[in-house]
Amino acid sequence: MNRVMALDFGDARIGIAMSDIMKIIANGYETYKRVNEEKDLQYLVGLVKPNLVDEIVFGLPINMDGTEGERVTKTRDFADKLQQLLPQTKIHFQDERLTTVTGERMLIEAGVRREKRKGVIDKIAATIILQQFLDCKR
Repeated sequence: MNRVMALDFGDARIGIAMSDIMKIIANGYETYKRVNEEKDLQYLVGLVKPNLVDEIVFGLPINMDGTEGERVTKTRDFADKLQQLLPQTKIHFQDERLTTVTGERMLIEAGVRREKRKGVIDKIAATIILQQFLDCKR
């Protein structure tokens, strides 16, 4: 069995989540602070083998009206570059509308302070993206 990794791709940070080996439950993994595209890609490639990842899901930041803007283009471009480095790994896209809002609401309800929320919100959003993807596959 292998895992699915989800990425909440942003300009400053990438939220990362991993599924269990049965691909049922999403777990937050980390919030990675971006360095530059080359180092970011190498970091993600380095997570694939030791974590037995065979699929990667990118959250796709589609606009609320359903259109695709600049963020979607940046996400797809980065995903294409990652795909070239990991030709055996399947890449998927999952609509991520409102995942950050949902994650923020969950953290507020849990009493997490604003300063701490910033450090984990991307990981939480990646976890929500992954769980939605896993639920849709079943």
